Amino acid sequence: MSSSSLSVQGLAKRYGDFVALAPTDLVVADGEFLTLLGPSGSGKTTLLSLLAGLVPPDEGSVRIGSQDVTYAPPYERDIGVVFQNYALFPHMTIEENIAFPLKMRKVSAADAKRRAREALEMVHLPHIAGRYPRELSGGQQQRVALARCMVYKPSIILMDEPLGALDKKLREHMQLEIKRLHREMGTTIVYVTHDQEEAMTMSDRICLMNAGRIEQLGTPADLYFRPRTLFVADFLGESNILPADLRTRVGDEVEVGVGSSGVSGRALANGHDLPPGSSVRVMVRPQNLAVARHGASAMGVPAVGVQGRVSEVMVTGSLTKVYMEPLDRNLPPLVAAFPTRNEADAVRIDDVLTLSWSGRDAVVIADTAAPAAGTA
Repeated sequence: MSSSSLSVQGLAKRYGDFVALAPTDLVVADGEFLTLLGPSGSGKTTLLSLLAGLVPPDEGSVRIGSQDVTYAPPYERDIGVVFQNYALFPHMTIEENIAFPLKMRKVSAADAKRRAREALEMVHLPHIAGRYPRELSGGQQQRVALARCMVYKPSIILMDEPLGALDKKLREHMQLEIKRLHREMGTTIVYVTHDQEEAMTMSDRICLMNAGRIEQLGTPADLYFRPRTLFVADFLGESNILPADLRTRVGDEVEVGVGSSGVSGRALANGHDLPPGSSVRVMVRPQNLAVARHGASAMGVPAVGVQGRVSEVMVTGSLTKVYMEPLDRNLPPLVAAFPTRNEADAVRIDDVLTLSWSGRDAVVIADTAAPAAGTA
């Protein structure tokens, strides 16, 4: 299966006064796995529908390779689409379902049969060719839907919440299956989901959308550890977001004063070039907060000196989460996560702890209108 680049420029869609997708630019590389992630109403499904040719744009363009397909019908775009609803024909056998797109393309019956069998081999279901959809599990039906999409070898595959109807265990299995198929085929995939973990584990890059716009585009690590806005920090995973004042710049880090007491700490500048005195937020992920008993060294990390009283301890097995109320009442509740320790070292409710972090593990975010600070 060949792959192809996909690009949009100024692509927009409105329904009356409602902006479903603001003018958007996006380039998807050959063979890339790009996930469109975001809450309901963020514009991700609208963008996918525009790429598929299911709805016309109000402005902008869509190109596949060197070809302008902005107003081309879906069947002329060399794309495959996999929906959450498997949409298998109940009166056809599995082999007939998979061969159907080839039949529509006037492929000979013998060739269609051969290619349908090859597609079933690819999804590890060669033994079900003669069965009907009602005889299959949800996971098997989804794999058949994938095989039907792949059988005519489109250059780009679009997937709209394809695993949404599956239970957690089967969903995780299918995630691995889709990643395996992506590696083997080398095709370009654009995948829509609202599931953060799914986006993090499957994607080469994530396009996080909000209110019809791209909020941030980058690798999973970029978005998780280097969020550019408060929305990204708050939406993707659990986070601690602290109010701070920017003091001085030290290389690619900045010195900040945290909370009303102005406790000194550091964080990565994160591409911002803000003047000293600017109000900012500092984001630290729970696993990057070092914890020590009050007055003790926090695991060798230079102490920032934020102190908190433990309000809840959750042992989830190998990981312990500690929820704390800072002694500085102008700071939001905090959460730290670390490997579960033995009983002698256990943290308990009402313990007072010192929290610290490395400047490499915290980032500055401009203090603009966004979700309230606190634990996401």
